[in-house]
Amino acid sequence: MTVEQNVLQQHSQKHQQTLLNQLREVTGTTDVQLLQQALQVSNGDLAEAVAYLTEKNAKVPQQDEATYYQTSQVASDRYISVGSQADTNVIDLTGDDKDDLQRAIALSLEESNRAFRETGITDEEQAISRVLEASIAENKASLKRTHTEVWSDSPNPHDRKRVDTCPVGLKNVGNTCWFSAVIQSLFNLLEFQRLVLNYSPPARVHDLPRNQKEHRNLPFMQELRNLFSLMVGSKRKYVDPSRAVEILKDAFKSSESQQQDVSEFTHKLLDWLEDAFQMKAEEDREGEKPKNPMVELFYGRFLAVGVLEGKKFENTEMFGQYPLQVNGFKDLHECLEAAMIEGEIESLHSAENSARSGQEHWFTELPPVLTFELSRFEFNQALGRPEKIHNKLEFPSMLYMDRYMDRNREITRIKREEIRRLKEHLTLLQQRLERYLSYGSGPKRFPLADVLQYAMEFASSKPVCTSPVEDIDSSAPPGGTTGQQLPPPSTAEQDSMAPSESSGHASGAATAPTTAQQQRVPIHKPFTQSRLPPDLPMHPAPRHITEEELRVLEGCLHRWRSEVENDTRDLQGSITRIHRTIELMYSDKSMMQVPYRLHAVLVHEGQANAGHYWAYIYDPHQRCWMKYNDISVTKSSWEELVRDSFGGYRNASAYCLMYINDKKPFLIEEEFDKETGQILSGMDKLPPDLKQYVKEDNELFGKEIHEWDTLQARKAQQEKLALAAAAAAAAAAAAASAASSTSTSSSSPQPMSIESSPPDNAAPQQDPEYMEQPSPNNDSKHLQEDTERAISRAASEQEERSPEALLNAAIKLEYARLLRFAQEDTSPENDYRLQHIIVYFIQNQAPKKILERTLLTQFADRNLAFDERCKSIMNVARAKLDLIKPEEVNMDEYETWHQDYRNFRETTVFMMTGLELFQKINFVEALMYLIYAYQYNKELLMKGLYRGHDEELLGYYRRECLLKLNEQAAAMFESGEEPEVTTGLGIMNELVVPCIPLLLVHDAERDLLAVEDMRNRWCSYLGQEMESNLQEKLTDFLPKLLDCSTEIKSFHDPPKLPSYSTLELCERFSRVIAALGRVPTEGR
Repeated sequence: MTVEQNVLQQHSQKHQQTLLNQLREVTGTTDVQLLQQALQVSNGDLAEAVAYLTEKNAKVPQQDEATYYQTSQVASDRYISVGSQADTNVIDLTGDDKDDLQRAIALSLEESNRAFRETGITDEEQAISRVLEASIAENKASLKRTHTEVWSDSPNPHDRKRVDTCPVGLKNVGNTCWFSAVIQSLFNLLEFQRLVLNYSPPARVHDLPRNQKEHRNLPFMQELRNLFSLMVGSKRKYVDPSRAVEILKDAFKSSESQQQDVSEFTHKLLDWLEDAFQMKAEEDREGEKPKNPMVELFYGRFLAVGVLEGKKFENTEMFGQYPLQVNGFKDLHECLEAAMIEGEIESLHSAENSARSGQEHWFTELPPVLTFELSRFEFNQALGRPEKIHNKLEFPSMLYMDRYMDRNREITRIKREEIRRLKEHLTLLQQRLERYLSYGSGPKRFPLADVLQYAMEFASSKPVCTSPVEDIDSSAPPGGTTGQQLPPPSTAEQDSMAPSESSGHASGAATAPTTAQQQRVPIHKPFTQSRLPPDLPMHPAPRHITEEELRVLEGCLHRWRSEVENDTRDLQGSITRIHRTIELMYSDKSMMQVPYRLHAVLVHEGQANAGHYWAYIYDPHQRCWMKYNDISVTKSSWEELVRDSFGGYRNASAYCLMYINDKKPFLIEEEFDKETGQILSGMDKLPPDLKQYVKEDNELFGKEIHEWDTLQARKAQQEKLALAAAAAAAAAAAAASAASSTSTSSSSPQPMSIESSPPDNAAPQQDPEYMEQPSPNNDSKHLQEDTERAISRAASEQEERSPEALLNAAIKLEYARLLRFAQEDTSPENDYRLQHIIVYFIQNQAPKKILERTLLTQFADRNLAFDERCKSIMNVARAKLDLIKPEEVNMDEYETWHQDYRNFRETTVFMMTGLELFQKINFVEALMYLIYAYQYNKELLMKGLYRGHDEELLGYYRRECLLKLNEQAAAMFESGEEPEVTTGLGIMNELVVPCIPLLLVHDAERDLLAVEDMRNRWCSYLGQEMESNLQEKLTDFLPKLLDCSTEIKSFHDPPKLPSYSTLELCERFSRVIAALGRVPTEGR
């Protein structure tokens, strides 16, 4: 055996050991023989090996696990029973009794109220236990899940008609959104589209396929051609890929109900296409080495350069989809850098070759279509199941691959070494800067410059000869017992005291007004009514200090603070320069010669065991991103793509990235007619056999439309005749009634009037705009989807299939879901109250009758799916609504609760818009939104703690917005330019001054300080030299600013609000609140 063969064999063994380690880490299995068996069965395919071990572990019964599963099922059942306390209290909602539902909601409300009142470890442990048990039960149940019901078409073919040249969607025929996402990404590669459409099977295959591959791949290839031809020329809004999917089903070992992995499917698809084109290539080029277009399009090569136990090796490998780890990296380049280097690679560049092992990958040939698999799943050892990694990972729209090419190996190594050196230096600088910014030896640390400033302020304060306690006692009024019994709070206690507590002390203690004045008047205010005695110190001060001591100390502190500030600036400047140097390391033209443009992003939303796929694909002709979500194809944007694809924001993140070589435009260029030179589009793209196929399908669809129109016209005619007959019958009944006695006729029932005009108590109430809308394309869509999911789940779990039983079961499931949301402790940006009105009602303890009617209204939505099951459930829900008597539900109270929720959403929009404008430094427009948000929110909070948003947060930004405007206006006044001065005073007179009474009316500490800051800024101009016209304007303006009245004299009308769907509102609110970062706890 040669040295090279020995090295390669050792490298192969090392690769197998790496696979074993990865498999052990992913599955948690420690049995080496079982791991080797899994790798042998899967032929080295890691994904199949994981599936094999998972399936094998699932079959091994464990007594403890089974016992735990039974417990979890009981707990889950109790939880879904909407608030039951014990097994004996479980209420059966599958029956026909409406009171059962009411009792269930009542019990749930009792439990919910108790949860809100009580806090403690025991309750938290129980909540965590329930969540874990329900999660494990759901995970186990997914192994037995039956086939998902296929989505059904709208019976109206006009709803399924393609609009102009809008791209064609793909119908999800049962958990096949993965198929749609991948196929659409490939179809929009026009070179790939041409290859598929113009593919013709080898001539010899027309007799009999020789092997299993030909027997499977060639029929699939034909179905793919048919599917692509429909996507090109169909008149349907979306097409059905069932035939191609049916052939694919046999390729996967997992059951058909499980959602397939995008990368697994893409691997299989490319393998099949490669085999199909290989057969054609071998036939066309007999005697020559055939070229496979699939290989040339999707496959590249890299050089593996490494050391195995001290011996160097090099070998070339082919790759298709390149796998990348996500965990621990912030962007795509970091992932690639880590993937290109494995092991202790330093030994490659050193003169001494030790026994270390490692390797580098260098691309020698990149494919025109470069696909990256982002590994977003890992095995959670604690929970015993795979979990999705939701970490944020950024990726660029243009990716330069020069640094990873073999021809740039030496320069890249030099740059990597330079980056490594810079990062080491950066770490040292950041550590040094941290010592300046977090100074101290205790648990609390502060910036050193601030510490020196505080010391300077303390030393400069006027010395006092009495203790603060004696000073306060001596100022107490005669006979004031309160001040004598309660010792005054210290300065630290006053600073930490909430505004409400401070005001409480002010009203209850005789000495508190003086203390409050001390807090609220940090500096001398010559233009306010409240003044303090000049000999009363504002802050703690030294008892004794000489002029000489003060002079020396101030000199030292000033010098030290200047030195510290200079050092801090130097460190921050150096850190910024190093960051910039690292960012620009590969920005020279020599390293920007291999550009790859982002073509498609395949997104997965959900968890490891379930979820949904869709794709964002760039349209180079319209120069915009398109979102392909099964049958829905809509225009999108880079911002939406980033939100859904980068991760870290919600459960959605990119799973696969498809880049194309930007120097090979043929990949996305349209085909031209050789004779006319015109761009081929629509049916002109298709070969004759596919043209005929699409033409026949379009004729069938046209026939369906014609039959529908004929049927509708016939129904309209029949309804017209029926109405005429009914009118004639009514006229005859009226004539007969008139012939009888007057008393009899006046007391006789009128069947037609009863039918056409329901009684007052059954009059249909107008549903709130967030509960039901006349079109499924607006805000009610998310409610319909939630309702239909609850119905579908109830149908899968319920043995009795009657509409009423399904309705009760679905309401129970929906309420349990919303109850979990209401009881969950979430971050400020995830406010579940915005997602559903029931969550708002539960948190605010709405009466059970209000809850029940609101839930029934949700299931009575006319815009539910078109299938008969949803229709029947809708009819049952509407019938139950009609049966509710006026004495059972107070409609005034019902409307009041719904109006409160509408007010809550409106307040949210005011708040969200104001914060957005504030973040954009548009303080003029932000102010009115923040003012009205604060006022409306305060009205909501008067009814309950969970009726509105965080009052402190809104108060802070309202206050800050006014201070920013004051600063802007003052700067304009200081400029002395006439237009600037006029604009600045206009801002003050029209915006700031009218809002000042709003800050004064509640006597809040921080608001009062803000008003004093604004007044002091303008009062500081008094006595300064300025032109006479400026002095005149200032003299005219100051009385308005210094008016201490809390009367609101004039105010702007509230701004017009745009309408948002629930999904838009939740996502925008979350984005705005997340951008705020830490909620401020200190005012100015």
